[in-house]
Parts: sequence; C-alpha cells; structure tokens
Amino acid sequence: MTQQQIITELGLGNGYAVEFIPAIKIAKLGTVACGYLNCGGGYVICGVNEDGSVVGCNLEQLEQLEEALHNDIAPKALITIEQETLEGKPILLIEVPAGHDVPYAFANTIYLRTANYTHNANVEAIRDLVMRRNVEPERWERRFSLAAIESDLDVDELYKTIADAKSANRTFFRNERDVVQTLEDLAVSRYGRLTQGGDVLFSRNPALRYPQVRVRAISYASDKTGNTYRDIKSFEGPLHRVFVEAYTFILRNTPTVAHFSKASPIRQEQPMYPEFALREALINAFAHRDYATASGGVAIHIYPHRLEIWNSGTLPDGVTPNNFTNGQLSILRNPDIAHVLYLRGLMEKAGRGIVQIVKACLNAGLPAPQWASDAARGVTLTFIAGEVSGEVSGEVSGEVSGEVSGEVMRLLQAISGEMKRTDMQEQLGLKHEDYFRKAYLLPALHNGFIEMTIPDKPKSRFQKYRLTTKGQQLMEQGVQA
Repeated sequence: MTQQQIITELGLGNGYAVEFIPAIKIAKLGTVACGYLNCGGGYVICGVNEDGSVVGCNLEQLEQLEEALHNDIAPKALITIEQETLEGKPILLIEVPAGHDVPYAFANTIYLRTANYTHNANVEAIRDLVMRRNVEPERWERRFSLAAIESDLDVDELYKTIADAKSANRTFFRNERDVVQTLEDLAVSRYGRLTQGGDVLFSRNPALRYPQVRVRAISYASDKTGNTYRDIKSFEGPLHRVFVEAYTFILRNTPTVAHFSKASPIRQEQPMYPEFALREALINAFAHRDYATASGGVAIHIYPHRLEIWNSGTLPDGVTPNNFTNGQLSILRNPDIAHVLYLRGLMEKAGRGIVQIVKACLNAGLPAPQWASDAARGVTLTFIAGEVSGEVSGEVSGEVSGEVSGEVMRLLQAISGEMKRTDMQEQLGLKHEDYFRKAYLLPALHNGFIEMTIPDKPKSRFQKYRLTTKGQQLMEQGVQA
C-alpha cells in the first residue's frame, strides 16, 4: 500500500501531518506526540514503514506506551490510541490534537515539529509558546468552580472513573485513595479546588451553578414539532451519568425495525439507527459543546422519521458540514472534559468519529446524516430514518399478509376524511412517492382498509382516499388485524 492509500483507508482526511513508524519505540513516539501538541496536531501510524509497507507492531508494549504518554507528557493532554488492522496485521493509530496548554514537554524536554521533523525547542521558540498561551483567554473548563470538594464532590463518580480508566489501561494514578491527588491527575483540580470542568464531571449537581449543563430530551408523536409528546425528560447530575440517562432515553424512544432477510426465514429486529452512530453523536455533543454560554446546552428531539441532536457549540474555523465528513483531526473545545470521557471509554474515535457515524448509517441502509451549523444557533445533527421500516420487507408485492404493518397503521391514523395522496404523504412526513405507494398505500388498498373515491379512474388527478368500514373498525379496535 502507499501512504496515501493507508491514510484513505483509515479515514484520516487530507492535509494533516502523518508520521509512519514501523515499531513501538516509546521514546520516539513520545517526542513526536509532544511535537504535535505544540505545533498543530497530527497522526502517528505505528506498524507501517515510510514507504507504506505494512509490517504490523507488537502490542505487548501498548500498556507501557499509554503509561509513558500519560505520565511523561506535561501538562496532561488527550492522546487517543486505536488498534486497527491493515493487510491482516495489527497497527496502532495515534491521534494527537493540537494542544491548548502549550508548551508541552516529554520527559522534561519541549519538542517542536518542523515539516516532518521533530526537534528540541530552543529558548526563543519556548518564549513564543509561552507568550501565545498568555494572550489566549483561559478556557471555561479551566476556571475555578465555586463547588467545594468536601461537600459537592460525587466520590462514587470519581471512583467509577478510576475503575474505568484502569480497566482500559489508560491512566495511572499516584494515589487512588487520595481524592485531591486523583483530581489533579485528571487535570480537573488545582490548589485543592475543582475547576469548572471538574465540577461538570464530578459534582453531585453542577446544574445548581451552571443551568446550561442540563440536557432536555423530547420524543414527539408526529414529524412536526408540536405539543403532543410521547416522552419528555430533563437530565442533570455528573456528566457521565447524564450521558447514560440521555442515551437510554434515545434507545427507549427509538423503535426497532423488523425485517426478514433472504438468508433466513426468522424475523430479525434492529434499531432504527445504528447504536454506535447514536452513541458517538451524543458524546460528541457533550464533549464539543459550548459550556460557557448560560443559554447553551444539549437537546435531543426524536420524531417518527428523524432524530436530532443539538448542542450550543460551533464547528471550528474553516470546517463546514460539507468538508468535515471526509475526516478531520480532532479540534477540542474542552480538552480536559474530553480527556476524562476518553479515559472512561466514551471517546474511542476522536476526530474519526464523524466518518464512522456516516459509515455506520450507510452500512445500515440509511441516508447519510446531516449536519447544520450556525454561530448563533449551534450545531444540529439529524439522523434520517430509512425508507423501509416496521414489518415491511425491502420489496412489497401485490400480495399482502393478514398482519397489518406499522406503515399501514400510521397511514390509517393519518387519514382524516377524504385525502389526496400528496396530502397523506405530507401528513406522514414522507418525500418519496414510490416508497409511499409500496409500503403504505398499496398494502392498505389491498387489505381493504382504504378505498379510492374514484375507483374507475385510478389515475385521476382528482383521486382521493378514505377509510373503509374495515379500516374504521380496525382503528376503533386499536389492534392489528
């Protein structure tokens, strides 16, 4: 393989620094990562020669590498390590986002990147890095919180974080029994005080101080926003717990799709949207949102045929919904919060998460999700339901089984009096005529639940449809025939 083929295969996008290293050499990887942190970020692909030949790498040193990157790089930084396979051989993909707290040092030495070369920083370069940090405003997550560690900290949440990080071999604490030291190791406490990022992550109820951290989730009865809700909840508490509750809400309010494959006569059920894509999208909203704005937040809107996740952040400068689905190096708005989420196993893909979300949806036969970004309104990600769902298979013939599909039931519920086909489609929020006819209209007609108002002229432009007596009885019974 060539270097470019490998970059494309891994979904890294174009224009980013990439270093190819044939084997795990901790000193080498540490200096390269440090240089990336100080100079705009980049990727390291371990197990590949510079000519693109894949040799694989020995993963026995992986734990030692993660320990070195955590302990020997200061200040703490989010560096993600993923195991991938190329040509049947294991490799490591290391992503290093641009650091926010320059200068960074590895083993007490500051390194920089010039082109594809890593070198020690001289005095003048270090002075420039320090000046750059001093002129940049302090991040919201780094400011001190009014929360008191003694009274507001959720110690159980901290211990769960330690357990999650240890189980994944992702961090190493000086003294797990010392709460203050552990918070410092996680970069969410200084001088015995919680930062605002630490407050959001580990206090019992950060919403008392920051109402914007609450998450609101609504499941609507129709595809049009209105006052008819199936479910509505507001979540508050430590960030990880809120994430789990919000994710559970999504799964509870998103129907499963039943279908029969050609290879098996057994009915198979799967979520309407890929669970990985939903999880990745939701954690991105938590990690990249704007926490500083009092009117900000995260909101989840679930409709019968789409799902929206909104957050009050913005896309980075130069990044648009049209180009970032090709692969982007992660640009972190809240690196301290993101680091803890990574330690807990919630940020596996970092900058490649967007590409993986799109890929998961396409592999499930769904349209690619859509992103919309506006500086005033935030970022909205919309998942779109597939055209064939419920109990209808991918191909609907003239013979319809006696079991009423979910599509037919929704059509009967939508009909009011006599309606044109276009009006019924609009009521259901469906755009594709062919899909509507095959999955909704024809099965309802063939089962005798609806009828034409002009049956002798099926293609009349004045044609309308209405419920039959059988259809009315079915609706009154509220059960499937």
